[in-house]
Amino acid sequence: MLRRLRPLTLNGCPALSRGYSISEVEKLDDVILSYPAEGVAQLTLNNAKARNSLSSHMMRVLQTYMDHVNQERLVRVVILSANGPAFCAGHDLKEMRALREAEDRAGEYKRVFTQCSKLMQTVVMLSKPVIAQVEGIATAAGAQLVASCDMAIACEEKAKFATPGVNIGLFCSTPMVALSRNVPRKHAMEMLLTGTPITAKRAVDLGLANRAVPAERVGEETLEIAKIVASKSQAAVKYGKAAFYQQGSSKLLVVHSIVETRSSYTSNNWIMIKLGESCGSQ
Repeated sequence: MLRRLRPLTLNGCPALSRGYSISEVEKLDDVILSYPAEGVAQLTLNNAKARNSLSSHMMRVLQTYMDHVNQERLVRVVILSANGPAFCAGHDLKEMRALREAEDRAGEYKRVFTQCSKLMQTVVMLSKPVIAQVEGIATAAGAQLVASCDMAIACEEKAKFATPGVNIGLFCSTPMVALSRNVPRKHAMEMLLTGTPITAKRAVDLGLANRAVPAERVGEETLEIAKIVASKSQAAVKYGKAAFYQQGSSKLLVVHSIVETRSSYTSNNWIMIKLGESCGSQ
């Protein structure tokens, strides 16, 4: 039975200035850890009200769980799923707007994007394969999260993918990194420059998802693949995954460093522009 407790606090404020321990996040239900089959761990984003957005808090919780399952000897594969109509709506825009009040605004934006990049790199570099089970919309950093997973099973009727930053005067620089490593260049640019969502079937055609299946079969299909992977040699899968990404993404860490800086800069400028527009309309 799930328990809902108050968010953890540190000196009276939400405990966002430090990482969480596994014992702390287990008391919360922002992310639910379960074991649906032998060798399979499932992490379910569980903040449907906020469309499972990647707030600093959510990223810390998910990071803690990713680190934890990576150390669990009996876990061989991880399923990443979500409750609610959205798989993940990307960064928490309320939080991003609130950061404009920070004394070191640019530094705070960089911290958020660095934290996000660390989480995405953790998914890629995890010693166990990660399969995204996408049953809703995945936008911006949410699409990046799907693209960072090793495989993705998408719901034909409900899953959609988009990088809509351009619609509000931003460019999805950090999602661009993972997207461009999954989708052919011109199709990636179309998504980035238009912000137009694509369907699950189109995502399969482009290489962003492995399969598009009916809603009633998404969980079953994902678990079936996870069990097949879990049945293979753990050492072979671990070293094979590492080799796969090393040979194809030798400069990934350098790229992430570049876009972290650019994303924090553009977000800071966006806030200043919006403030100017707001003042001009008064």
